[in-house]
Amino acid sequence: MSRRAVFFDRDDTLMWNVPYLGDPAGVRVIPGVPEALRTLAGAGFELFIVSNQSGIGRGRITHEQLRAVTAEMLRQLDLGEGISFRGIYHSHGDPTVRGDAAHPEAADLTTRKPSPLLPHRAAREHGIDLHRSFFVGDRLGDILCGRNAGCRTALVRTGENGKEWPTAARFADFAADSLGEVASWILAQP
Repeated sequence: MSRRAVFFDRDDTLMWNVPYLGDPAGVRVIPGVPEALRTLAGAGFELFIVSNQSGIGRGRITHEQLRAVTAEMLRQLDLGEGISFRGIYHSHGDPTVRGDAAHPEAADLTTRKPSPLLPHRAAREHGIDLHRSFFVGDRLGDILCGRNAGCRTALVRTGENGKEWPTAARFADFAADSLGEVASWILAQP
């Protein structure tokens, strides 16, 4: 039987956004996020991260720096015994580079949100039923990625993308001011 999952954007959804963050000292988890994640995991949802990290493609951060930032985020989340993200998927494409054969990773925009390719990959690799799953993020691209993948979507109004929220909310199935509210909504869904 296929499992249910919640896919999360990273920046301004789980942790505060710092553009092209390569220093783990800059990681700050958003208050209330660990509790919301524990609640969802405790209800049997698989947890995933799907994040655009164009800093790799732009040459602003390295893979090693991205791994160090991810490790620090996971440390701060401190989800507890037996709770973890089943998968963390990054798109490294630089949207300012188009078809640059010399920099194939930078030019690969196929996985960049709002493309559903990363949630589709997670579904294949982990037996996830996307139609019974959810995608949570703070931007229009996150909501469209979730919709394109066949998930129900929730907009969390945290961070600096307030100008996108009215449009994103029109496409989202739900919108709230905290991940805790989103988790409660998800748990109430059939």
